[in-house]
Amino acid sequence: MTASDLQKAVLALDRATMTSELVKATQTLCGLRNLEAAPTLIKVLGFNNPAVGAVATQGLIALGRDVVPTLLVSLDVGNYGARAWVIRAIATLRDPRGLDLLEHALKADIAPSVRRSATRGLAEMELEGPSFFRDFSRCCEALFKAAADDEWIVRYAAAFGLEQRFCQNSTDTGLRMQAIAHLEQLSSTSEAVKVVQQRAKLALQRLQAE
Repeated sequence: MTASDLQKAVLALDRATMTSELVKATQTLCGLRNLEAAPTLIKVLGFNNPAVGAVATQGLIALGRDVVPTLLVSLDVGNYGARAWVIRAIATLRDPRGLDLLEHALKADIAPSVRRSATRGLAEMELEGPSFFRDFSRCCEALFKAAADDEWIVRYAAAFGLEQRFCQNSTDTGLRMQAIAHLEQLSSTSEAVKVVQQRAKLALQRLQAE
């Protein structure tokens, strides 16, 4: 890829007026697979066009973890759509550098879909190194909060997330007992949404079978 290729792709995006043109131009930009295209792809997320946003998000994810620092400083707090796409990309990349952002999104974001994406990200984040146990505990504490979220899609993600975390790690018995307690709550009749009950029961069965 040359600088000229990037300039042409950005120009085509700027000239696009219809969704089909925007999608095509964004696909071309993604096809360059160059970190220098990341700021433009992030700008595309703010267009509030789901078709274009989905393409741009996949393009950002395809850039791998090298794009994470750019994503972390790009969050548009005033644009729900762009915020949701960035959270989804960071969650998909499973990079522990996104832990602070995902924690904050789960705690403070008003959009249920953003909180759900953050919950999935906390469930699947690849933790490693000397901070493993501290980060593992932070992820678990966040998932415990998600289990009490007002929105059922977030509680469902929490049931999945607790299973993920404790199928992978069983060294902290205190946290594991808390996870079991939250799953028991979610699987009981106090949980109003049947699909959440069922997912929590499945998580319990799998954890207790270990």
